[in-house]
Amino acid sequence: MNFELNEDRRMLADALNRYLSEQYPAEYRNQAAYGAAGYSAQTYAQLAEQGAIGVLFAEADGGMGGAGADIALVFETLGQHLVAEPLLGALLVGRALCAAGTETQKAQLEGIIAGSTLAALAHDEPDNHYELNRVATAASKHGDGWVLNGAKAVVPFGDQAQLLLISARTSGGVGGETGISLFLVPGDAKGITKRGYGRIDGGHAAELVLTDVQVGADALLGQEGAGHALLERVVGYGLLALAAESLGAMDKAKADTLEYLRTRKQFGVPIGSFQALQHRMADMLLEVEQARSAVINAAAAIDETDRVTREKALSAAKYSVGKIGTLIAEESIQLHGGIGVTWELPLAHYAKRLVMIDHQLGDMDHHLARWMALAA
Repeated sequence: MNFELNEDRRMLADALNRYLSEQYPAEYRNQAAYGAAGYSAQTYAQLAEQGAIGVLFAEADGGMGGAGADIALVFETLGQHLVAEPLLGALLVGRALCAAGTETQKAQLEGIIAGSTLAALAHDEPDNHYELNRVATAASKHGDGWVLNGAKAVVPFGDQAQLLLISARTSGGVGGETGISLFLVPGDAKGITKRGYGRIDGGHAAELVLTDVQVGADALLGQEGAGHALLERVVGYGLLALAAESLGAMDKAKADTLEYLRTRKQFGVPIGSFQALQHRMADMLLEVEQARSAVINAAAAIDETDRVTREKALSAAKYSVGKIGTLIAEESIQLHGGIGVTWELPLAHYAKRLVMIDHQLGDMDHHLARWMALAA
């Protein structure tokens, strides 16, 4: 397998890195990420203009990429610069539209790719423990349409999204894979109560309560009751994206730590000359390369037709970056000493993001158990 970037991907990576290096310094990022909106609308629009969203989708769907390597490249770059903008929601909802949308529904892709439509997946619930099949939110028939009732938890940018992709049960009991359906719902639909809040690592999330939310028949995405397979497929893209983002953040934390060891002096010499610290730094380097291999494997497997092969690779990558990301966060801070946890040092924010990525779309314990179940 050739792991080198082709010319188009190299040009995109260079353009994104140049833009973010020049226009997205740490101070600007923190002001936006911890601000009222949790992101910068101007930066999001610029990223869309640069092609960062379009490259997540195939040309047939209005994009200019869509392969696993494209997704990994974009999100690794975002991780290196700690970008808080809501590209993950665009990927998840957009790929769902690509996979199962009608022509009318797919028309919404244009706004997502252009960055003018903020989209969010609303699946997690207070008691689902990362399990895709545990859906208690209910959707019942109402004339030609549907009525949704239930609650969704920790929806990224759910308080600002103009388009929500909501999972709801149309038949069966909580915990069953059959009977789950997906609905496209306007963010300002009557009956949706939102409580937004800032996340500890930057960005925004929201708790949603759905009370008799009425939608038309055209809101149903895909087949009624067959949403679990689509949900698994869409979340798979999210797992790859988060793993790649974590890898990018690890690389930056590792590089900053190495630079600190080279410049910080004690007893008149750089502390990087101390053998004990060299050993710890070497361990970090090896662990990051292990995470890189897992991400490359997941990117190669994302379009694998065999479900078990694909999902094992994705869960392995998510488990790996969860475990290794936490290690890199802890070691980087310890090697910096007390300054490592100060607000002014970017490393503190990278460490928070690395730890919190583990809790998105399933933590390391969840994905280790899932990998074992798939391998059985």
